[in-house]
Amino acid sequence: MASLQQSTLKTDVSTELLIAHIVQIHASVCKLESLTPSKQVNTLLTHLVKLCIPPSSIDITALPEETQLIRQSLITLCGKAEGLLELEFSTFLSKLPQPLHNLNLFPYYGNYVKLANLEYRILSDNGVVQPKKVAFIGSGPLPLSTLILATHHMKSTCFDNFDIDEEANAAARQLVASDNELQRRVKFHTQDVMEVRDKLGKYDCIFLAALVGMNKEEKVEILGHVRKYMKEGGNLLVRSVKGARAFLYPVVEEEALLGFEVLTTFHPTNEVINSIILARKPVA
Repeated sequence: MASLQQSTLKTDVSTELLIAHIVQIHASVCKLESLTPSKQVNTLLTHLVKLCIPPSSIDITALPEETQLIRQSLITLCGKAEGLLELEFSTFLSKLPQPLHNLNLFPYYGNYVKLANLEYRILSDNGVVQPKKVAFIGSGPLPLSTLILATHHMKSTCFDNFDIDEEANAAARQLVASDNELQRRVKFHTQDVMEVRDKLGKYDCIFLAALVGMNKEEKVEILGHVRKYMKEGGNLLVRSVKGARAFLYPVVEEEALLGFEVLTTFHPTNEVINSIILARKPVA
């Protein structure tokens, strides 16, 4: 949830107190009439993120069923709120004379820059420097990760972005249309990744956004599908979370990466919420 990230809180709280606060926020969010951007929505979700960012010893798998249901509900609610915020800003930016020169007007742009820098460094450290073709699955209406990577790190790479929401893709296309060179390299496809098969074999690297697969079962199914069709020796970068951050995003379990060679896993402890897992499909 790069769009909701804030500064790290230094203090840790007990698991019981943490969960009590989270349950209270969940109840408040559920009472909202809408998740469209507003002061009330932003205040509640910012409070939630600040609670969940500090390193925590919480064992998500050991939580009682009721708390697990609240966690799943929060992930869904936060995902919807994030999507609405990004759609609003994407639409706003597209109306400016040079939208791609004003991405930093998005209040959490800096967090996306940090995440993209981390991901590119991890890829580079593992020999993935300038891939020819990249797929980003779950790109959304404001595809900042793709835009930052394409303009600052992978300046000759072609990006295919997949999202199931045509409205999100239309907004993203409108942003990129302002730059002829970027429009040539960055494309958007309205398609469920489970319907993409042979095309997955064309990519040197595939990014899987954190909200693609909202629970353990979906993650296993999607990652198994991607593994089946991606090319041997191809790289997969998956976003996950650790600790209390699992109240914001789904966790990618080790069993979901069965059949992959996991090259590295990085768990940030700062305002970058997402953990980064880099895996590779073995060459038979």
